[in-house]
Amino acid sequence: MSTTNSTSIAAQPSYVVLPMQHTAATVLAFLIERFPQIGAEVWQARVRDGKVHWPDGERISASTAYQAGARVCYYREVPKEAPIPFAEQILSQDEHSILVYKPHFLPVTPGGQYVNECLVNRLRRRTGIETIIPAHRLDRDTAGIMLLAVSVASRDPLHALFREGNIHKTYQAVAKLTPELAVMYADGVLTQPHYWTVRNHIEVGSPSFTMRCVTGEANSHSEICLLAVQDGLGLFALRPVTGKTHQLRLHMQTLGMPLLHDRFYPMLQPKQADDYAQPLQLVACCLQFTDPFTQQAREVRCRGFETEFGMAPLQHDPWENKHVSTAPSA
Repeated sequence: MSTTNSTSIAAQPSYVVLPMQHTAATVLAFLIERFPQIGAEVWQARVRDGKVHWPDGERISASTAYQAGARVCYYREVPKEAPIPFAEQILSQDEHSILVYKPHFLPVTPGGQYVNECLVNRLRRRTGIETIIPAHRLDRDTAGIMLLAVSVASRDPLHALFREGNIHKTYQAVAKLTPELAVMYADGVLTQPHYWTVRNHIEVGSPSFTMRCVTGEANSHSEICLLAVQDGLGLFALRPVTGKTHQLRLHMQTLGMPLLHDRFYPMLQPKQADDYAQPLQLVACCLQFTDPFTQQAREVRCRGFETEFGMAPLQHDPWENKHVSTAPSA
């Protein structure tokens, strides 16, 4: 689809399924009622310009009758997108999957103010494969390794790795030490590595794009390891055992050490333009899994924050040495 000077139009269509029971006489009337925030005049213009159609490409007109259960395709439009000035990197590719390094600030899929500046659309343009689809999620603010399926048929075996807990993910993060830990470090009694186990109950917060920890049976579990300290900041390795939204960010906050440059936690910051000089200090730096198609063990790593702490890139699991020191569960 084309792009005007004032708006960006999604390269790939979104869709909505028409409910089995509805009073709308036409598809246009349904869209106007279903998406009132967009405005009737916008939907009228989209229909007039051929931007609403059936899955086979046949255009929907202003008089096209409502068809219960049918799928309607349309193209999202947002104010002109500014290019995100960081490039993704393809790490590995085969007939079933693509492993990619996703930079900070780049969303994985279209959403909100982004329709084309996202990892999936970039990869589709770059590879010419229009069926690329993510096997899991990664926050826009988080950088690191993503596993994507080359086709819809390949997605479920890859997604099952995450759904069934058969993939090991390791992140790195940077956060300011608590005053207590800073004193321990100054006194020479804070040894590294130093470990925490965090289990608690996470639920949707307010606003709904945030999460919060509340009293209740634990539904989240993370293993956290302090690797190094420099200038009052700690370098941490984090292993999410469960996969709740924003889990690692919340669990670091639970320990009293919210991630550096986190715009959501411990307090939601006012909405503002991205500060590319201050990315969230969180990187998904390692995926370990057995390939469901070849049954071969795979391990993929990318650089985290080691060099900023004077360390060589990690090539091993920080939990191999967990006997060195331990800390209680939080």
